[in-house]
Amino acid sequence: MKLIPTKTPTVVKKMFPNYIWNFPTDDKILYLTFDDGPTPEITNWTLDILNSFNAKATFFCIGNNVDKHPDIFKNILDNGHRIGNHTHHHLKGWNVKTKPYLNDIEIASNFINSNLFRPPYGKLKTKQAKAIIQLKYKIIMWDVLSFDWDHTITNEQCYNGVISKAKNGSIIVFHDSIKAENNMKYTLPKVLKYFSEKGYQFKSIDF
Repeated sequence: MKLIPTKTPTVVKKMFPNYIWNFPTDDKILYLTFDDGPTPEITNWTLDILNSFNAKATFFCIGNNVDKHPDIFKNILDNGHRIGNHTHHHLKGWNVKTKPYLNDIEIASNFINSNLFRPPYGKLKTKQAKAIIQLKYKIIMWDVLSFDWDHTITNEQCYNGVISKAKNGSIIVFHDSIKAENNMKYTLPKVLKYFSEKGYQFKSIDF
């Protein structure tokens, strides 16, 4: 049984109003996001699938991965997608003091030029969040979590979780990572097809 829901509860969004959870709209627009890359093979595969549906997305990259794979990172940008800071070493904010956490974000910013930030694991202390906002970052969370990294759920459960919970303006989380590869490679093309046939557009997060 998952302790974290696929759909972020309204009460949680109200508790953290300075975070961006979704974009209220009557238009058929979805915001796909990908965490933890760039990753060899998986990220380029993701870009190819997105291109086949004329879909744009936002990639929250780990600075260390960008440093190791600059060519893949360049592919993300060259394909017209948006990027965001996901720290340099994928730190869990709850386990790190504020100063080293902010320092890790700053290191990542040397490789990732963006005002968008997503905390790894969605874990962030209040003091950290305030400091990040003061640094002019937009903290981007999510409306729908795919659980693509969770090996206890099936491909179909991953897919059904996304299509049953996403709605106009939803921010959806996938991961272009080794851990998520199996579920993500099954689910993403089907999600793109399902919502495209319903007239949805997939856009990047732009501020």
